[in-house]
Amino acid sequence: MRSWLFVPGNRPAMIAKARGVGADVLILDLEDSVAPSEKPAARACVLAALREDRGGNRLWVRVNPLASPEFAEDLDTALAGGADGLVLPKAESGACVRALRAACDARGKPCPPVLAIATETAQAIFGLGSYSGLAPDLAGLTWGAEDLSAALGSASARDDAGALTGPYAMARNLTLVGAMAAEVQPVDAVWTDIRDLDGLADECRAAVRDGFTGKLAIHPAQVPVINRCFQPSDEQVSTARRIVEAFAADPAAGVVALDGAMIDMPHLKRSRLILQRAGIPA
Repeated sequence: MRSWLFVPGNRPAMIAKARGVGADVLILDLEDSVAPSEKPAARACVLAALREDRGGNRLWVRVNPLASPEFAEDLDTALAGGADGLVLPKAESGACVRALRAACDARGKPCPPVLAIATETAQAIFGLGSYSGLAPDLAGLTWGAEDLSAALGSASARDDAGALTGPYAMARNLTLVGAMAAEVQPVDAVWTDIRDLDGLADECRAAVRDGFTGKLAIHPAQVPVINRCFQPSDEQVSTARRIVEAFAADPAAGVVALDGAMIDMPHLKRSRLILQRAGIPA
């Protein structure tokens, strides 16, 4: 799932428009984009959206944090509508995912897949290694600079050149490592300048280079850029297929020769991931 587009849960017209932009996941938001006074109306709107014909769209719901007084009603709404997944903000460790699963169990409902936003408090940074063993309940980990910046009292998460400063580069890197250790999808954070699509593309390419497999979006115009950057190229797919086929032809081999280069098991693993991202069985 390459593109994860947030849509305010109290804006039915925006939800309707978002259905046609090609996002792999639409996140119907009940948290940050909805004012406290609007949350009951947002839940009603989200429930109605979940009960409509989805037309192939994956509809996930971002609930409010576990400790929030809104959480129980948000979860009831998502489960009643059969949400395809849940986005859990302010997750501080794997225990938060287990608590969410327990809340679903208490309602007699299976827990939908969860994308945990795992860097929004200072304490959360220390929990990024605690998510192992939670799949398939846990589908992925993502991160965000905005809430963490408020928690740390930072003036900005980026320097004058636009690069992430130390604490936020660390949070991003640990999210990637934590997700891979947990064998779930690593999803990169939002690019907040909705007018700068070139900057978004640059950040997407860097995320792909480092190992992220998807990215959050906050505007429909960002979706095509994200989808294009995270979709493996024809050349990458062709090379990956040849590597997989070379090892399949000699199952006992730990190393094979291809185009004059020696290819070993890390190359095979990376090739399988590329084919998986392209939707090709490996």
